[in-house]
Amino acid sequence: MYFIEQMNGVWRIGDSMNLTASQVLSQLATLVDEYLLGWVLASVAVGLLAPSLAVLTVFSTPILAVMIGSISLTLTVEQFRAIRGRALGTIILVQASMPFIAFGLAQLLEVSPALTAGFVILGAVTPELVTPVMTKLSDGDTALSATALVMIGLGTVGFIPLVVAVLLAGTVRVDQWAIVTELAFAVVLPMVIAIGIRWRWPTRVSHYEEWYPSVSALMVILIIGIVTAANASLIRTAGPVLFVVGLGAVALNGYGYAAGWLVGRRFPREERIAATLSVGMRDFAVAAALLVAAGFPAAATLPAILFGIVEMTSSAGLARIFSGGS
Repeated sequence: MYFIEQMNGVWRIGDSMNLTASQVLSQLATLVDEYLLGWVLASVAVGLLAPSLAVLTVFSTPILAVMIGSISLTLTVEQFRAIRGRALGTIILVQASMPFIAFGLAQLLEVSPALTAGFVILGAVTPELVTPVMTKLSDGDTALSATALVMIGLGTVGFIPLVVAVLLAGTVRVDQWAIVTELAFAVVLPMVIAIGIRWRWPTRVSHYEEWYPSVSALMVILIIGIVTAANASLIRTAGPVLFVVGLGAVALNGYGYAAGWLVGRRFPREERIAATLSVGMRDFAVAAALLVAAGFPAAATLPAILFGIVEMTSSAGLARIFSGGS
C-alpha cells in the first residue's frame, strides 16, 4: 500500500521510498512538465463537462500574473540586453500580417460578417500571454518572447483600430484602455517585479529555478480550463459552424507557427522557437473581450474561443517536440 507522510522533515512514500520535500516538489514539477499536453487536454475536457468552473474567471488576472512572474524569475537583465534587434523586428513584422491572413481565411470559409470580425480581431491582438511560458518549456529564447509580447502589446493600441478601419470599415469599437491595463497588470508589472527580485537576490532565486516553469505551466492548465468552462455553452450550441470555425482556427494557428519558423530559419534555434510561438499564438481572451465590448453577438467570439483551445493544445505539443521530449 502506498501513502504519503512527513516525519522529521522527510516525506515518506510507500514502504521503502524516503524523499525530502524538495525531491517531492521536483517530481511533481517533472510530472507537470513531461505530461503538459495531457494536462491541457484534460483541462479542456473538465471545462466542457463542468461549466460552473466559469466562476473562477474573476481570478484570471492574478493567475496570469503568477504565470508571467514565475517564468520571469528565470530571466536576467543580461538576457534582455542580448536580444538582437533583427530578431525582434522580424517577429513584429510577421505579426502584422496575421489579421490580413485571418481576414483571407474568413473569406475563404465564407463565414458571417460577425465571425469575420472575430477572425480579424483575433489576428490583430498580441501574442498570447502564455507565450513566454511555452517558449521557456520549449527551450527557446524567453527574453525575446517576453519583449516581443510587450512591444507588440503596446503597438496594438494603435494597430488594432487601423486594422479595423481597413478590413472592417470601422464597425468595431476598440477599448485601448482595456488592452493597456491587461498588459500592465498581467505582464509588465509581474515581469518587472520578478526580474528585480532576481537581480537583488540572484543566488537565492536561482536555487529554485527548475520549479518556476512548472509553476507557470500549472497556471496555463488552470487558465485553459477556466476559459473553456466560461464558453462551454457557446461551444455546445454552435452546431455545424463549429467545424468550419474550428478549421479556420487550426489554419490560422498553423500559419502563424509556419511563418514564424520560416522567417527565423537563419536565427539561432532559441530565437527561431521564440519567433514560431510568438507569431502562432494569439491572445484569444483579449480578442473575445474586444468583440463583446463592440456589441457583437456571442457567436462572434467563437473563433477566439476555439483558437484558444487549439493553440494551448498545439503549443503544449510543440513544447514537447522542441525540448526533445519523447
